[in-house]
Amino acid sequence: MLPAKYDFQKSEKRWQEYWEKEGIFKFDRAGEGPLYSIDTPPPTVSGAMHIGHIYSYTQIEIIARFWRMKGYRVFFPFGFDDNGLATERLVEKKKGIKAGNFKREDFRKLCLELTEEYEEKFKKLWQSVGFSVDWSLEYSTINSQARYISQLSFLDLYHKGRIYREKTPVLWCGNCQTSIAQAELDLKEKVTLFNYLGFKTNSGEDLLIATTRPELLPACVAILIHPADQKNAHLIGKKAIVPLFQREVPILGDQAVDREIGSGIVMCCTFGDQQDIKWWRKYKLPLNEIIDREGKVKKAIAYIGGLKLASARKKILEELELRGFLFKQEPLKHQLTCHERCESPVEFISSEQWYIKIMDQKKELWQAGEEINWHPVYMKHRYQQWVANLQWDWCISRQRFFGVPFPVWYCKECGQVLLADQKQLPVNPLEDKPLHSCRCGSTGFTAESDVMDTWATSSLTPLINAGWQGGKELLNPLLPMNLRPQAHDIIRTWTFYTIVKTLYHFKKLPWQDIMISGFVLAGKKQKLSKSKGNTGKTPPELISKYSADVIRLWAGSANLGADIFFSEAGIRDNQKLPIKLWNAARFSLQHLQGFNCFDPIDFECIDRWIIQRAQRSQQKVTAYLERFEISQAREELAHLFWSDFCDNYLEIIKERLYQPEVRGKEARLSAQQTLYIVLLNILKMHAIFIPHLTEEIYQDYYRSREGIRSIHLLPWGFAPESSVEEGINEVGDDFIKLLGQIRKYKTERGLSLGQELNKVLIDYPENNYHIFARTLADLKAVSRAKVIEMKKHSGNEPLVEISL
Repeated sequence: MLPAKYDFQKSEKRWQEYWEKEGIFKFDRAGEGPLYSIDTPPPTVSGAMHIGHIYSYTQIEIIARFWRMKGYRVFFPFGFDDNGLATERLVEKKKGIKAGNFKREDFRKLCLELTEEYEEKFKKLWQSVGFSVDWSLEYSTINSQARYISQLSFLDLYHKGRIYREKTPVLWCGNCQTSIAQAELDLKEKVTLFNYLGFKTNSGEDLLIATTRPELLPACVAILIHPADQKNAHLIGKKAIVPLFQREVPILGDQAVDREIGSGIVMCCTFGDQQDIKWWRKYKLPLNEIIDREGKVKKAIAYIGGLKLASARKKILEELELRGFLFKQEPLKHQLTCHERCESPVEFISSEQWYIKIMDQKKELWQAGEEINWHPVYMKHRYQQWVANLQWDWCISRQRFFGVPFPVWYCKECGQVLLADQKQLPVNPLEDKPLHSCRCGSTGFTAESDVMDTWATSSLTPLINAGWQGGKELLNPLLPMNLRPQAHDIIRTWTFYTIVKTLYHFKKLPWQDIMISGFVLAGKKQKLSKSKGNTGKTPPELISKYSADVIRLWAGSANLGADIFFSEAGIRDNQKLPIKLWNAARFSLQHLQGFNCFDPIDFECIDRWIIQRAQRSQQKVTAYLERFEISQAREELAHLFWSDFCDNYLEIIKERLYQPEVRGKEARLSAQQTLYIVLLNILKMHAIFIPHLTEEIYQDYYRSREGIRSIHLLPWGFAPESSVEEGINEVGDDFIKLLGQIRKYKTERGLSLGQELNKVLIDYPENNYHIFARTLADLKAVSRAKVIEMKKHSGNEPLVEISL
């Protein structure tokens, strides 16, 4: 017998250990049955996880449980994205060090030690939430297999002509001292100043130029005016003298100049923005870079050398004002381009980097988005908008330390690139040597010291999961995988880059479906963030207070793709269901003690109705989950359980359960068998949401009768499958409506629901009259009517007359 109160503290730990010991969720690679594969997002090892991680990963895990109960062999690997800048910054913060002060191998060892510590914490947290994971499938993006596949990907794309190395202006984060890609940019609104600076032409005419970046004056290489600018077009072709620095630069005419901003005359500096790069290339302007890799002005620059850019801006404005070149200033709100990792402003500097070509494949990459099933569908627009707005090829090299090395050396004599052989992989060119001499005959080489962008490896998760060893085909039949679940903020990175890599390697899509989750927000447009101190209680604290099952219910309550605000009140609201389910099971099972009749019987009408109602609900829940609409599945299940089963059915059959002598043994047996069937199916549907409590109830009563060692191994479909009797659904719904009217009658008169009624008269439509007549005994019992009568009428709706 179930105890009066469910103790989640003991139960959840017990069943987690049981599932692990019994291998309940072990993936059977060679087993029978269809495969369902999930490209689970490996969490970035950048610090402790918060409730937002639990929110999104629980939604994924619910889907994994659903497909497993449907009879699929669910491939549900968990990995860790533990290489790259985010992990480096964690190590620097925790250890109080700077990576640049260490030998690379020593710093790498520190990173490996700390990531191992955090990954063990992550794993324990997932286990405490009851995740149905086979941990033998675990991987990391820095382990030898991932490094092998990442380097193999580089070699394959290099040989296919999709990778190149070039010295060109590149996005650069001075704070992190590395190149970055377009996908790593964030825009932040900032109030700054429009500074109107006085220039002169070489013929003595005055020019007024407005700029937000006066510190780039020493990098000015041209002045541009729109050819249709009637006021200033006559200056095109002349020279302008840069204030303070007294250099002459050409005045050019270009239609890209926006005449509505500032004075309508602009500087071209190397480099302030993307437009500067376009003009620099178009007019073959000189390169006059002033910003170094630390994000400071180069020391040789007059007035502002050695200063950080913010200080340089302040200093040069002082110099301009002192010498009469600063005419006026206006406040301006504008979008500042920042590095998403550290929120520092980014610059453009000229540097030699490795790139994957994507600009020549924008049409194909856009079309790939059309061929994947998006859930919710509107998220496809974010992907296609990103592809449409791409401006650069994908820069994949980073000037950092803890990452996957490029399998590359350079010949000291001729500069030729020499690639590692596949049999050397994974290779570290700083420690290993190439197997062959250069084609020029030289055996002297310089190792590539850059590492790959972390997305260059994590974009290969389908291939890591499939164990790719090279070649045009995968031996493992995982591609395309069934599902990619992820959050919407990394559509432009993880989604896009995975599509790029898989298309380039195999001309295939990586997955059939993509399920996009939202964020948990601390406030308006404010993500939960450890650095902002707005994460509240930790996941272990919340689990200890409310239970893993309650946290899971909360995670499954939001619409797919929607952001939600976090509040403990929202979690507390989900405590009601486990309590109600426990109490409903206790009530039901106490009336099933000694019950062992599973022979086919002639069910009472209202029993047949609740069976058909549960079966219909199961079909709806299934349809929702197949579309990854978890919250809608929960709502449908809640209506079945709270309203139809608890509020109505359990009340209707109490007389048959407690007073079998009134209706007879067969009527009680019908109620018992119905309770057994409907409760078990309700438990099965709830098992994907609240796996611990449902397992507790199942093991207490059902296991000995069903003969299967876990509720999570039961088949998903409604069992036993019941034939549908025509008219039963309509009659049952009418029954509930009439019962509701009788209850309302009592409530409005201040009567208890147990108050006896003298007489209830039902006027029922001719259609289904004979079926409804079979429910009168149950209606009489639940309504506490002394007399209940029924007559036909010609209308469409049943009517009720009540007398005390």
